[in-house]
Amino acid sequence: MTEQSFFPEGGLISVLTAEPIDRFLDYKAPEGGCFEGAFVEVPLGPRKVLGVVWGAGEGRFNPAKIRAATRVMDVAPMRTEMRDFLTRSGAYTLTPISQMLRLATRAPGLMSPPSMRKIYRLGTGTPDRVTDARTRVLQILKDHGGAAFTLKELATLADTGPTVVKGLVKQGVVQEFDAPRDVPFPTLDPNFGGIILSPEQAEASAALCASVETGRYNTTLLKGVTGSGKTETYMEAIATCLRKGRQALVLLPEIALTAEFLTRVQARFGARPAEWHSGVTMTDRRRTWRMVGEGGAELVVGARSALFLPFRDLGLIIVDEEHDGSYKQEEGVLYNARDMAVLRASLCSASVILASATPSLETWNNAQTGKYNRVNLTARYGVAEMPEMRAIDMRQEKLPASHWISPSLANAVETRMKAGEQALLFINRRGYAPTTVCRACGQQVGCDFCDARMVEHRFQNRLICHQCGESKPVPDTCPSCEVEGKMAPVGPGVERLAEEVAERFPDARVTTLSSDLFGSARALKERIESIAAGEADIIVGTQLVAKGHNFPHLTLVGVIDADLGLQGSDLRAAERTFQLMRQVAGRAGRSEKPGVAMLQTFQPEHPVIRAILSGDEEGFWRTECGERQQAAVPPFGRLAGIILSAEDAQQVFEFAGEMARRDGPLQSIGAQVFGPAPAPIARVRGRHRVRMLIKSDKSAPLQHAISQWVNQFRVPNAIRLAVDIDPVNFF
Repeated sequence: MTEQSFFPEGGLISVLTAEPIDRFLDYKAPEGGCFEGAFVEVPLGPRKVLGVVWGAGEGRFNPAKIRAATRVMDVAPMRTEMRDFLTRSGAYTLTPISQMLRLATRAPGLMSPPSMRKIYRLGTGTPDRVTDARTRVLQILKDHGGAAFTLKELATLADTGPTVVKGLVKQGVVQEFDAPRDVPFPTLDPNFGGIILSPEQAEASAALCASVETGRYNTTLLKGVTGSGKTETYMEAIATCLRKGRQALVLLPEIALTAEFLTRVQARFGARPAEWHSGVTMTDRRRTWRMVGEGGAELVVGARSALFLPFRDLGLIIVDEEHDGSYKQEEGVLYNARDMAVLRASLCSASVILASATPSLETWNNAQTGKYNRVNLTARYGVAEMPEMRAIDMRQEKLPASHWISPSLANAVETRMKAGEQALLFINRRGYAPTTVCRACGQQVGCDFCDARMVEHRFQNRLICHQCGESKPVPDTCPSCEVEGKMAPVGPGVERLAEEVAERFPDARVTTLSSDLFGSARALKERIESIAAGEADIIVGTQLVAKGHNFPHLTLVGVIDADLGLQGSDLRAAERTFQLMRQVAGRAGRSEKPGVAMLQTFQPEHPVIRAILSGDEEGFWRTECGERQQAAVPPFGRLAGIILSAEDAQQVFEFAGEMARRDGPLQSIGAQVFGPAPAPIARVRGRHRVRMLIKSDKSAPLQHAISQWVNQFRVPNAIRLAVDIDPVNFF
């Protein structure tokens, strides 16, 4: 850790708060003084807020009016590299530094005294009577050598209720203590577990471990086919990091993957790591935040926001499924966690491993040009082989109206079921039907607050807008022409496909996997475990099934609409379709029995479909790179999106037009401005949305030019303006 400046009591300090002020404030150092980076409580108007000492105060105000910081918080100070990370990531994304600090302090109770909880240990008394439940409680305490447990932990391990434990406390047989809630996480043992790696895995693992051993910044693409054992391979890099006494972070794209991954971590290192995602309780979030800063958490597994935790000595960042679009934050601070992981590692001399079977084009190109290292896993682990890829030409299939499973695919499902194997039918649409239309007047039911069609969710008997979350009952009468009994669903969603499956295969055990259908991560975990145990014949699923799950009995994957992602003008349409289809197909044949993936398509001659079927991934990336380079778009050019929104459509269009006319700072760097134009979804939550797209050369100082351009204007209070550097989506 670099040496921090000390400010004696009363000395002038510059403090950054997470309040929407966007400037540093001068205070006097509190009683006892403080170090640079300290978290302090400071008065702001009538309130007391959390702040970080960023350096010496500037002294631009009357010293007599400068107030003193109230106290130094009892948490580890913010390290220099963390402050540099917030400053540089804010400058890159054009986000106010106060907003970046808010992102880095999203843990409850940081200004509160350390929280306490009740713990239980073996006492010296003797119970007045012996029961089976009491015996189990005492045996647990004896077996663990006097270790302490929470009430819930002890009762659960003893398979009894909390009243049994409380009864033993009253008799002095068990002792109850108050202890800090924010305690270090269990120590992980890098030598605890592990599997025998294949020769290819061992070679890849050695390369990753060597990168970590250097103690210097480096980034490696770990490209391995689905089922090749990428996780086991990079677990060894984590072990190397732990042996060096440094911390590691694993980012996962979906909370749904967390439970299974944590089990694998525990099997490898003998204990569970810290977690950081939306499913973690507020108490555990505070504990993780504090322990990360103190070094009491060696490994964190989390979602993208875990990147902003205050690590004491971060030595390794793993971005699993690095191509996944969910690493891009689309609200608030607009950042890509994959890119910010590389930035953070460069500032703290850490290694980065970007793991994927279908890497993003940006990462693939960085590896091709030597900016990143590359390690390959070309074969599946053990006896498993890659699935055979086939296309079903839907132009040759005969389907009844309102049916989507072709006869060829249905026959393949029947064959697999007779063999006692599982089939997966994939469709990339949530809900029952994407559109509800009136057969009398043709009106489609739209959201009252967005320019988006409402999606029917029949399991909930409601129409839901996937843009703003607004919902309403499925109408019996048309809202437009008021004719009754003419409302009809159009097109398939995962729920409607499940209905067709139940009708087509009445004796099959059918289960549906979609994020809408599970109220908790625990419920999803239980469903996934039951599928892996063979308690389903047919799985009907959305994108959720494409991300890392291992179903050993699954040998057939059928993609209902392989052409869906190829529609529209998104520059990443081909890349996304290729990635999704290859990932979904990779669920088949991951055990001893060979698998088949069948893609229903009306365009079997499409270049992307041909690339998916041939398995020529390198050829696909080379072709896609060539097209992007010719168009001078990422990764060979720069893009930035400007999104303006207001309740008044005319006002926002007029302001956007004025911005487009005064684009001198952008012209000075050779950038082009496209628009303004209505966003593809032109109204969300009652606000009209206008987009502009800025395109520049890769080496152009784009952020500086955008700042100069935007600063020319005084944005009306009624208008919101957001800048999206390196946009991933264009909705």
